[in-house]
Amino acid sequence: MEVKDLNPKIVFEIFDEITRIPRPSKKEEKIRQYLLDFAAKHNLKAKTDKVGNVAIFKDATPGHEQAPTVVMQGHMDMVCESDHKGFDFENNPIKTIVDGEWVRADGTTLGADNGIGVAASLAALIDPELVHGPLEVLVTVDEETGMTGAFGIGDDMIAGNILLNLDSEDDAEVFVGCAGGVDTTAVFHYERSMSPVDFQYFKIWVEKGQGGHSGGDIHLGRANANKLVARFIWNLMKKHDISLVEFDGGNLRNAIPRAAHAIVGVHTSSKEDVRVELNKYAAEIANEYAGVEPTLVIDMESVEHPQYCIDSRSSRNLINALYCAPHGVISMSRDLEGLVETSTNLASVKMRDNNEIIVTTSQRSSVESRKWDIANQVEAVFTLAGAEVTHGDGYPGWQPNLDSQIMKITSDAYEELFGVKPAIKAIHAGLECGLFKSVYPHLDMVSFGPTLQNVHSPSERMHIPAVEKFWLQLRRVLEKVADIKA
Repeated sequence: MEVKDLNPKIVFEIFDEITRIPRPSKKEEKIRQYLLDFAAKHNLKAKTDKVGNVAIFKDATPGHEQAPTVVMQGHMDMVCESDHKGFDFENNPIKTIVDGEWVRADGTTLGADNGIGVAASLAALIDPELVHGPLEVLVTVDEETGMTGAFGIGDDMIAGNILLNLDSEDDAEVFVGCAGGVDTTAVFHYERSMSPVDFQYFKIWVEKGQGGHSGGDIHLGRANANKLVARFIWNLMKKHDISLVEFDGGNLRNAIPRAAHAIVGVHTSSKEDVRVELNKYAAEIANEYAGVEPTLVIDMESVEHPQYCIDSRSSRNLINALYCAPHGVISMSRDLEGLVETSTNLASVKMRDNNEIIVTTSQRSSVESRKWDIANQVEAVFTLAGAEVTHGDGYPGWQPNLDSQIMKITSDAYEELFGVKPAIKAIHAGLECGLFKSVYPHLDMVSFGPTLQNVHSPSERMHIPAVEKFWLQLRRVLEKVADIKA
């Protein structure tokens, strides 16, 4: 069976179309045009703002013109992670696979984050049986790498009173708050040195980690490949003189790094020791992550003698900082049981041609002061190591409103349909709702969605029965709001 043939058909047909459109963050031209073409095809008004967000408008069902206007909101872009080297996310469609009760992709991220939310929004606009008040669909750009769309949204893009953020990933849960975040970048400047001639060089790598979302999955204790490579080299430095040639790991600030590698040399007299030490280290890590990282690989191979290496001082500063830098859960919420309050992700390490090594980290917290506290701790670590450290602008959290009318409507809709009261939660991830609230302070907001697993990794998958429940819940919410007189 193909994805387009799944039920609810009106949603999966649109989702199938979306998966065929390349849409990396900051390169959303094709998906933006699809949205504008969709509006034109169905005789709906649409507009864009200066940053590229798209809004589409649908008049109310006759007799429900006085109902509050509802904004259904999602984002255009997707995280691009692949097990296939060289997969071209800018030009190739995602190949979807129906696997039992799940939809997944063939070795890449699926893009259900947030393709399914966008698909459901568009389906609601064209469902001939849906009774609704005035509807608006807002689809933002660059949510995954900077929330550029939410930061730059025009103050006249939407006029709604209620916003349904359809970018959550758990069935039977309604989200009413989220963490704020800030990125911290450390830049090391190094000198190129001639590689010692009497050294043997190895490529040491970690790959096939579970990875995942640096907010939603950070509490699962998955391995950070950057940390694992740095840890091995740090211990190697205690016993041997080393020559560091290269370090590369991770890609995106909001993804736990699944893979990393380094090229490092030791004196030829110690080359056999390195293999023994790596085998011991790999066994230790397998034991530490038993049941968490079933596919993790740690290995090494000899490589040709390089001409240049990183100067000794910079090498040691880099490895010390990577090993010392915090990663993972820092504290848990005292208000909502099971919610991560504060965390940090050592996201990526990249070498540039201009003799720079750039380390990117991402900090999150539902408490603004704690967000900056952990960001400042990260800054302190890398400053001590001699790096130049800067922070991004960050984004605010979304403070829960437990008296929210739309929260009650959304919760009641789920309970009426499925006989189960959904959990009311906040999420340790960045939703755009906090930024929308700063531009449209009158908005009453809630977030919900179907079950997605392993987002931001090639293991991403979406639960088909949960999509149907998500669609029915969305329809019921719109119908209940349609009966309200604004």
